[in-house]
Amino acid sequence: MRAAARTGLLAAATALLGAVAAAPPGAQGWTAAPAAGRPYAYLEGPAGSVLQDTLSVTNPGTKPLTVRLSGQGAPVSFAAPTVTVPARTRADVPFAVTLTADTPPGEHRGAVRATAAGREVRVDLRLRVSGPRLAALTVEDVHLDTATGALRYTLVNRGTTVLAPHLAVHAEGVLGTLLDRPGRPLPLTLGPGERATRTEPWPDPPALDSVTVRLTATAPGAAPATGRAEASFASGPALTAAAGLLLAAAAGCGHALRWRARSRTQRAPGGATP
Repeated sequence: MRAAARTGLLAAATALLGAVAAAPPGAQGWTAAPAAGRPYAYLEGPAGSVLQDTLSVTNPGTKPLTVRLSGQGAPVSFAAPTVTVPARTRADVPFAVTLTADTPPGEHRGAVRATAAGREVRVDLRLRVSGPRLAALTVEDVHLDTATGALRYTLVNRGTTVLAPHLAVHAEGVLGTLLDRPGRPLPLTLGPGERATRTEPWPDPPALDSVTVRLTATAPGAAPATGRAEASFASGPALTAAAGLLLAAAAGCGHALRWRARSRTQRAPGGATP
């Protein structure tokens, strides 16, 4: 039994060593990071310029490591899409970010990606496009769904800074206020030029009413932005009830008119009609 156990352990150890030996080159802790040990890559310049930085790829393994390079969320370019790093070597790989002439001023985010040996490393890329700082927010495409009461709208960052919007909702009916939600922070941020379409629930909309809804969006440094929508609610039961009330009112009016006519006839001399 002991001999069998030793044999089993030896076989397991041999298999483990074989798996480690068969691992892809560079799978033992290669790294990619901004040069000079920075926590992220930071670039700043005006629109229309080309900004340059360096990515350091370190291969501590015993075999050369081939790394595939790409960018995400920003126009990042490398001299070649792949780089081979010799064993126990660090390679400093230059890259460039091209800002088009219409790139809005403000803060932008992206990433540099390095992929090798079945693993991907993402390096945060932060861009600052110089120019005047402007905080501007709009509320667009407001729509009120009369079937569910849901409010659909789009927030658009028309400025050059990152915005954290707040939203307030107010609804007025024929007889007064139906909904009044004070401003509250929304779970999103908008970069320059970004837009977000969202839905605001209204679980208990009126069954029969003409409604005007006003959405007010605010963000630090930006002027309040408003959007509005109008809709008429008319559910089947509410229409039936309203029709019944109208018929009852009409019947009452008819009865009153007949009663007044009869009274005038009775008061006339000799029963003659005046």
